Amino acid sequence: MNAFKGTGVALVTPFHDDQSIDFQSLKNLIDHVISGGVDYLVVLGTTGEAATLTSEEKKQVLKACLEYNAGRVPLVLGIGGNNTQAVIQEIQNTDFYGVAAILSVSPYYNKPSQDGIVAHYTAIADVSPAPVILYNIPGRTMSNMTAATTLKLSHHPNIVGMKEASGNMEQCMQIAAGMPKDFLLISGDDLLTKAMMSIGGAGIISVLANALPETFKEITQGDQATSLGATFSLLPLNSLMYQEGNPVGIKNLLFHMGIIKSDQVRLPMLRASLELSNQIKAAYQK
Repeated sequence: MNAFKGTGVALVTPFHDDQSIDFQSLKNLIDHVISGGVDYLVVLGTTGEAATLTSEEKKQVLKACLEYNAGRVPLVLGIGGNNTQAVIQEIQNTDFYGVAAILSVSPYYNKPSQDGIVAHYTAIADVSPAPVILYNIPGRTMSNMTAATTLKLSHHPNIVGMKEASGNMEQCMQIAAGMPKDFLLISGDDLLTKAMMSIGGAGIISVLANALPETFKEITQGDQATSLGATFSLLPLNSLMYQEGNPVGIKNLLFHMGIIKSDQVRLPMLRASLELSNQIKAAYQK
């Protein structure tokens, strides 16, 4: 599972102004992050706006990412939802050629019990041909996976890690203290990468690494001073990324950097307001 240590980047899905997929910008982005030193790609996650892509578009994006990556780094595919049977059917209908693992978000909206979460992930892990990385993000799902739930699932032979984005460091420490040696605790919060690694975390699945892969290489691989300096450098930008929702901020930053041609998102998201766009541009230039 060394493939999922260091920096994983939660790739955005670039769109043209007419909201069709911009595959040339996607290629530019993949070349940018790989040349910047990311360790693996995460495709069709929340940041990739998978919720607003059709089934056919998802297949096209995965195919393009595999082509553009050309085997340079491992690729993780986002497959999750709040309908367990639908997730299983999507897994069964997916071609896993070139896919190293899946990242599957905890069920949202339903607010299942902890036993329900365990049953959901067990059913998915039992059928997935690729290893499963859990994803806890209570701010989106409105349902927290407790440390006890994560530790129970960590013993499933096809569940290899957890992307933890609760922001609760005590909960993360409880996981780190009790998890199997080969289980991966991965930060889901860019600013907490260094803190998570200090308690035994494996690295980060990052939003800002779309734009700043070299910074995350310094955070995950640098010495103490380098890592802290790189972490602190993110402070002016990080909060702006989420002010109007994700991936609004990161797409706007990538647009200002010239990596993608448009910062277009799909409804119900709206592209960055002029005020936010100016703030992001100023923070990046500074």
